[in-house]
Amino acid sequence: MGKEDYDIVILSTARVDDAYSSSALSLAKELAKHNRVFFIEHPFSAKDFISQYSVGQKIKDRKQALLFGKNMYRHTAGAPANFTVVTPKLTLPINWLPEGNLYDTLSGVNDKILGATLRTVIKDHKIKKYLFVNIFVPYYLRNIPADIQPTATIYYTVDDISQEPYIAKHGIRLEKEAVTKADMALATSKELTRLLGEYANNVCFLPNAADTSLFRKAAETTLEKPDELKGITQKIICYTGNIGTRINYKILKSIALQHADKVLLMVGPVSNQDYVTAGLDKLPNVLFVGSKNIAALPAYLQYSDCTIIPFEYSTLTKSIYPLKVNEYLAAGKPVVATAFSEDIVDFGDVVYIAKTEQEFVDKISEAIATDDDAKKQERIQKAQLNTWKARADRFWELVQQKLEKTATPARLASAS
Repeated sequence: MGKEDYDIVILSTARVDDAYSSSALSLAKELAKHNRVFFIEHPFSAKDFISQYSVGQKIKDRKQALLFGKNMYRHTAGAPANFTVVTPKLTLPINWLPEGNLYDTLSGVNDKILGATLRTVIKDHKIKKYLFVNIFVPYYLRNIPADIQPTATIYYTVDDISQEPYIAKHGIRLEKEAVTKADMALATSKELTRLLGEYANNVCFLPNAADTSLFRKAAETTLEKPDELKGITQKIICYTGNIGTRINYKILKSIALQHADKVLLMVGPVSNQDYVTAGLDKLPNVLFVGSKNIAALPAYLQYSDCTIIPFEYSTLTKSIYPLKVNEYLAAGKPVVATAFSEDIVDFGDVVYIAKTEQEFVDKISEAIATDDDAKKQERIQKAQLNTWKARADRFWELVQQKLEKTATPARLASAS
């Protein structure tokens, strides 16, 4: 049975209209070029509905699906025709509960809600053989009903769950449960592969990638200058992504102060006030432009002279393979990063890796001063090794290897 004979159901921590790019969404869309993919968005809880309805368009747009299970399917612009977004009904908010019987009982109720969603998807689309991929939500669909079992269950981790404060409470033990129950597990970084490998022998490395065709526009076509950058004549140092706890704000402040003749451009949603505590909001050459659709990012990169990944050294960042490194490289831009993980250090042939705050500041100067067409092409070629197509191909290699190893006579008969 070939890979094209399988449908794929993905339960994700992401939603299609999130403010930042998602590796889960990118991989799902790539897989949908050759297979039907049903992308079950991260569930909203009843608490989310009550607290966010008056201010959140996401809730309003999904009201019929969330409350009544109606209009649960959507197709998104620009996605393959085989990519179907699925909105499940509201779940119970139970993360606040302690571990124990009550939590497990209500978790079972949530499993029934999502199991009903899965059963409806299977019935409506006449699914016969499917892979179930849980991407970093081990507290949902812990048990799939016996009558709708997938051909294979895959758990995919994208971060060190112990370092995500809200979900760590139950996530640590439930991720272990998910990995040990799954037919195979995937991890986006070498560190995560090691961590999960401590309690399962079915963990494979499948790192993040980039939509290189989108970001190569920054290198190959002339894009309109974003409004926020019009009138800026100085060189621009650019960061794109979530502006939150992973960032070393001391480094950012040093960059702004020691490169006072340049603009430090911050593109992305702000998730805390650490930048205010660091005093970045008071510096005249620091520009925050807010969250942008991923399609808008190449224009910001085109008019930048250097890109940065100023992450902290921490347990969390040690397990990160940064999505943005391949986006920056595909745009042909110089990249300066801290040595926060083994995965970023592996890019040392095309990325300037800094081990100290001052080295980071100095390497920005070096990166800008020594940039040329040859280095630009090296970066683009490196990014081309890390496309979502390459990741989807690798996904299928790993899955087919696992299916061949675990195939039983009954499974082989049903697959023929």
